[in-house]
Amino acid sequence: MFTGIIQELGTIQKIEKLEGLTRLTFSAPKTLKSGIKKMGDSIAVDGACLTVTALTADTFTAEAIPETLKKTIIGTYQEGTKINLESPVKVGDTLDGHMVQGHVDFMSTVKSMIKDGDSSILSINFPLEQSKFFALKGSVTINGVSLTISYLGNDYFEVSLIPETLKNTNLAQLTEGSQVNIEIDLIARYLDRLLDDKEKETKYSFLKERNFL
Repeated sequence: MFTGIIQELGTIQKIEKLEGLTRLTFSAPKTLKSGIKKMGDSIAVDGACLTVTALTADTFTAEAIPETLKKTIIGTYQEGTKINLESPVKVGDTLDGHMVQGHVDFMSTVKSMIKDGDSSILSINFPLEQSKFFALKGSVTINGVSLTISYLGNDYFEVSLIPETLKNTNLAQLTEGSQVNIEIDLIARYLDRLLDDKEKETKYSFLKERNFL
């Protein structure tokens, strides 16, 4: 489990295309010092939970299978790309963002990035079938960053990026058409499932009472 509070803006040092997977080496001295301790540890890379397979003093390596490359922006990475990193929450840590699983739900595109004084307003498109998971003032995770929806349109939402976020994450590099990882709010996902189950239950009772079943 993660919080969506980025610990370090790391750099992709090396990308190796292997049979059946892609191996990535990341430069992340701060994360290695405070978070990652051993091989097998989890790490959120732009919001996608990966497993550490190798360590050095200031780098770690992780591997991505084709499914991960297809469903996240990891497939677009190049050497030198800046990435958002977060280690998992430890027992006793404060939950400063919101509950983030590190499971990217879909990739989306930037509609616009508009300067607003020292801050910026980021607009993100989303598929219409995903609209039920977004709410005004609700939470959303973009490239691993926990943010609050400040405006909700029919097929896009807006979030406000304060100077601290622009300074310490890769969201400052986004422009119109950029691809991003989106993870919907965990609570919204479970509420949808519960309501869906309740709807099925109601339909079953309706048919049963009228001897259709």
